[in-house]
Amino acid sequence: MLPAVVKLCCGISYPHLRSMTGKQDESFLSLYKMRYIFSWKTLMTRLINLFSSYVQQGQDAMQKALDMLSKTEGWKTEITEVIFNGVEICSKVMAGTRKVFRLQVVLDADVDELYDILFVRVEEMHQWNPSIQQVKILQRVGPETIITHEVSAGTAGNLIGQRDFLSVRHSCRQRSCAYLGGAAIQLESLPPQTGFVRAEDGPTCIIIEALDEDSSRSRFTWLLNMDVKGWLPTSLVNQALPRAQLDFTRHLRRRLAAGGAHGRPSPSDAHSAGASAPPTEERSMTGER
Repeated sequence: MLPAVVKLCCGISYPHLRSMTGKQDESFLSLYKMRYIFSWKTLMTRLINLFSSYVQQGQDAMQKALDMLSKTEGWKTEITEVIFNGVEICSKVMAGTRKVFRLQVVLDADVDELYDILFVRVEEMHQWNPSIQQVKILQRVGPETIITHEVSAGTAGNLIGQRDFLSVRHSCRQRSCAYLGGAAIQLESLPPQTGFVRAEDGPTCIIIEALDEDSSRSRFTWLLNMDVKGWLPTSLVNQALPRAQLDFTRHLRRRLAAGGAHGRPSPSDAHSAGASAPPTEERSMTGER
């Protein structure tokens, strides 16, 4: 297939070559064909290696996050919302790293629906989560890995302030559960944007498991591991991150309850959710703090 494409390109791009006759001209044409074949093969090899590295980064991030969750000792309860249908958020200071947060809750949705909302249709997240301004898929690296650029919204309830994230996201599906992992990556084509602080997420993961007694409901476990960057006090960050998990869960539940008719909460809902929140960090036009 590849030689045929190259031959066609040569014929279209260099019509004068078709009029050449003689052994010398045939050798000249063959040289051009070889150069194009070599260029295409080199390009394809680079793309394959690049895509493979993205998949590997996503897999590595997921495995590291799962390893963090597998260590059950040392977790400290941060929030327990019995009224909020059993949401529990715990924290743990990892050796030599920042504090990470683990949310656990049971949701009224099966594994397929949650996987579809959180991975397949991740670009629609801003429609039901007012904390998100945009999620854009920059590259699909096969069915299980994507590169995304996410921008948080500058809402009144956002203690950390507006951030953007460049991440590789990887998924793994099994019969009764799904795993979503990810981590920050660097792309020369998308450097930090003026006016935003480029935060780094990961390694992080979400585990969605069907309940044994009711497969239409799922146990949802989310490890949040984030470096928000900027000049924010650690105490403020450690207060804001579990609250962000709680807010996300509330918005996700609303999305599940709405079914196909999903969308952003009404202005009155958004106002009531952030009316009592402290002011956000002021953002400069240069993106510095």
